[in-house]
Amino acid sequence: MSDADLQTVEAALDALLADHDPKAESYSEFRGHLFDAGLAWIQFEKGAGGLGMAPQLQRTINIRLKEAGAPPTDPAQFFMYLAGPTIVTHADDEVKQRFLRPMFTGEEKWCQLFSEPGAGSDFAGLATKALKDGDEWIINGQKVWNTLAHIADWGMLVTRTDPNVRKHRGMTYFALDMKAEGVDVRPLRQITGEAEFNEVYMTDVRIPDAHRIGAEGEGWRAALTTLMNERTAIGGSGSGGGLLTGGGAIGKLLEIYKENGIDSAVERDEVTQLWIRAEVLRLTNMRAAQMARVGNPGPEGSVGKAMMAFVNQDIWEKAVDLQGMAGQLDYDYTFRRPETTNMVGDSAGYAFLRARANTIEGGTSEIMKNILGEQVLGLPGEPRVDKDVPWIDVPRG
Repeated sequence: MSDADLQTVEAALDALLADHDPKAESYSEFRGHLFDAGLAWIQFEKGAGGLGMAPQLQRTINIRLKEAGAPPTDPAQFFMYLAGPTIVTHADDEVKQRFLRPMFTGEEKWCQLFSEPGAGSDFAGLATKALKDGDEWIINGQKVWNTLAHIADWGMLVTRTDPNVRKHRGMTYFALDMKAEGVDVRPLRQITGEAEFNEVYMTDVRIPDAHRIGAEGEGWRAALTTLMNERTAIGGSGSGGGLLTGGGAIGKLLEIYKENGIDSAVERDEVTQLWIRAEVLRLTNMRAAQMARVGNPGPEGSVGKAMMAFVNQDIWEKAVDLQGMAGQLDYDYTFRRPETTNMVGDSAGYAFLRARANTIEGGTSEIMKNILGEQVLGLPGEPRVDKDVPWIDVPRG
């Protein structure tokens, strides 16, 4: 990050804020101007919402926008942090022009269509089929655990296009119109009473080849970009806050500790230990973000994701414990379909229940440990007897 780049960004911000007041314009209108100025994703190329500069400069932009009164990113747009980098890294210019701007403005929301009933942790074993038909693809299959698919306009879909090669090949990545004929989104009710997650059935759904992201048969590579960004995004949310007045899970825990007037050396020590763990996680995420190249994190992002899951669960368990029996009261289990992701909710009781998903979503903790062992620590990989076997010949239950 050079001084010249910083001056360029500051000048672009001055010009943007001089012409557009974020407190006077609508959310999507102002974000459209932000995108056009190249300040949406500073590390992306010009014309794709960026200026081709170091991703660390995004922090400068975010601080200036907050000071100017710009609202934070709508949580319902969480998946732009996954789809955006994937499209920029792997898609052609037409796809970038079609999807990136409305994704950033919030005019089009996205979801992720990866896991299947028979392909969760073993994502490369997916069976959703895509058959070429002229300039279109015909899709048949089922996806599961699809967060906010019920409000999404588009889905990041990975399919099996060639079953006769080994499973990590023969996969192709598409942008799926969630309102297309043959797409059926069904709710999955969770322990919280919500149906934030869904299962999606696709029956003879047609996708134009123009909506393919990356080359045919290269879906695994594109999917890895999505997954690495997902793990970094999840790992950077939730429990970290660090400061005693910080937000996130640790901030809520400290509020509960103070409100309940607890005077116990044991409880104080346990809360302090959780604060330390949250602070270490926050600093680890900062280091991982600084190591990211061109905005796409490497396997080190799995550190934050793996640890966030455990720290977040432990924090909310302690928050409920500190409230005693009151921690089990005043929670509404009524079935509902939320329109945003929310790991905290309105109560510690909700967050305690919601945190059960942390060790599963975005890659199970067991998978995270494998990634860290093999790709970060360089340990020998687990035996994979189906690694070089054509997908169609791999035994399935």
